[in-house]
Amino acid sequence: MDCDKNCCACEKSTERSTEEQKKLINRLNRIEGQIRGIRGMIERDAYCADILTQSAAAAAALNAFNKEVLACHIATCVVRDIRNGDEDTVEELVTLVQKLMK
Repeated sequence: MDCDKNCCACEKSTERSTEEQKKLINRLNRIEGQIRGIRGMIERDAYCADILTQSAAAAAALNAFNKEVLACHIATCVVRDIRNGDEDTVEELVTLVQKLMK
């Protein structure tokens, strides 16, 4: 995933439309709610299998978020960089996909 404008680890950024930002933030808010729900389950001593089921659902939601951002990254940033002759982008993409598949 490309770093955002507030990222200290890189110099790249990705401009997103207001609609796209809103959509991604809404997804993250739902995931955050799922995580808070899991914490609440632990605080209430919920049954382990129920906690694991909710944890798997949160992981799947985060994975879906990653897929969406990755698809956008490939369609925009990667294509742009390759068109501009930056072939290092392919190596960066391979490394990124490897991280996501862990």
